[in-house]
Amino acid sequence: MNFIRPAQRAADELRDRFEAVRAHSLSLAAPLSAEDQCIQSMPDASPTKWHLAHTTWFFETVLLRAHAAPYQDFDPRFHYLFNSYYEALGPRHPRPQRGLLTRPSVDEVLAYRKHVDEAVIALLQADGDAVDTSDIHAIVTLGLHHEQQHQELLMTDILHALSCNPLLPAYQPAATPALRLASSAPDVRWIEHAGGLCDVGHAGDGFAFDNETPRHRVLLHPHAIADRLVNCGDYARFIDDGGYRRPELWLSDGWAAVQSQGWRCPAYWLAPDDPRLAYQAHPANPGAASGWQVFGLHGVRPMQPEEPVAQLSFYEAAAYAEWAGARLPTEFEWEAAAQAKGISQMTGHVWQWTRSSYDPYPGFRPLTGVAAEYNGKFMVGQVVLRGSSLATPAGHTRPTYRNFFPPAARWQFSGLRLAKDL
Repeated sequence: MNFIRPAQRAADELRDRFEAVRAHSLSLAAPLSAEDQCIQSMPDASPTKWHLAHTTWFFETVLLRAHAAPYQDFDPRFHYLFNSYYEALGPRHPRPQRGLLTRPSVDEVLAYRKHVDEAVIALLQADGDAVDTSDIHAIVTLGLHHEQQHQELLMTDILHALSCNPLLPAYQPAATPALRLASSAPDVRWIEHAGGLCDVGHAGDGFAFDNETPRHRVLLHPHAIADRLVNCGDYARFIDDGGYRRPELWLSDGWAAVQSQGWRCPAYWLAPDDPRLAYQAHPANPGAASGWQVFGLHGVRPMQPEEPVAQLSFYEAAAYAEWAGARLPTEFEWEAAAQAKGISQMTGHVWQWTRSSYDPYPGFRPLTGVAAEYNGKFMVGQVVLRGSSLATPAGHTRPTYRNFFPPAARWQFSGLRLAKDL
C-alpha cells in the first residue's frame, strides 16, 4: 500500500487548488479581445491584462524571490509595472495610467503567468523534508485568495469599461433570453434580534484575512433585519417617488455626489429614452424600448423587479433606507443575522453596504512582512460591505469577510438590506 505523507498530501492539495484558481482567471479573460483586456475606463478600475499580470507578480515577488532560490525573473521590469500599492517594494507605475500599458502584450502576460506557475508548482512539489513548507504554503494560500479578489475585480472593471461603450456590448451573451420575473415580490419580513453581547470575527483553522481578526465581543442593541435584499422593483418605487430629487433623504456628501455626477438611477440602469438603447433594437432584445433596462454581464436586458438591485453607492443605499423608514445594518448586526433562521440572499447576489466604517478590530495586528500593507493601511474613509456577489468566485465567501470601498463607489455588484431599531 502506498503511503502519502501528510506534508506531501497538503502540498498536492495546495498545488491542485493553485492550478484551479489560476486557470479560472484565464477562463474569465477568455471572452475578451486583446483590445478589451487593455482598456482602463477610470482610475479606480484596472485593465484585465493588468489583473492577470499583477496576480502573477504577487507570486513572483512575495513567494518565488524569497523561497525559490535560484529563481530567474521572467522580466525584471515587470516588478515596476505590476506592483499595486506596496511601498516597501519600491516605486511602481501610476495606477491611473495602467491603461497605457499596451505593451507587454496579452501573449507576453500569458507567458509570464506560465513561467511563474511552473516555478510555483515546482516549489510545492519539493521534498517536504528538505524544505520548510509552512511559510510557502501560507504565502501561496494568501496569494490564491488575493487572486480571487482580483477575479471579481476583473469582472466589475470590464463591465464598467463596456458600459462606457455606446454599443453596450455584452461581456458574454446569455445562453437563453432573460425571462421576465414577477412584477411583485413578497413583503419584507423582519427578523428580530434581542441584542446583547455577541462574538464576531474569524475563529477557527480556515483562512481569513487579517482584517477579520481578532475575534472579539460586541454589544448589539435590539434590532430587526430584513429577511431579503432590496430588489429592483423596490428601488424603482424609490426613483418614482422622487428619491434622487429629495435632498432630505441624503447624507450631505451623497447629495453633493447626486448633484455633481448627475445620478438619477443605479449606475447601469437605462431609462426608456436613453439614446444608447437605439443600438439595442434587434430581435435578441425586443423589449429594449419599454421600461427600465439594465446593463450587465449579458448586455442590456429588461429590468427584473425581483432581482436584487446592484451598482449602488453607499450614499444611494443610505438614501433608500431613509426613504423606507429604516436604516442600514451595522456589519456586526449583519454577521449575527448570517446565523438566523429564515434569512435569505446573504451571499451570492450583491455585496451589502453596512453602516460601519472600515476600522481595525480591537487588538488588530497586520500580517508580517510585505503582506503587512495588504489591509491595515486602508482603514480610513472606507465603508464595510458584507456577503458576496454573483461575481465572487466559489470558495471565497465567509460570514466574517469584510469587503470595503469608498462610499461613492458604485461600479461593484453592491446593494443593500434594511435594518431598523426595536
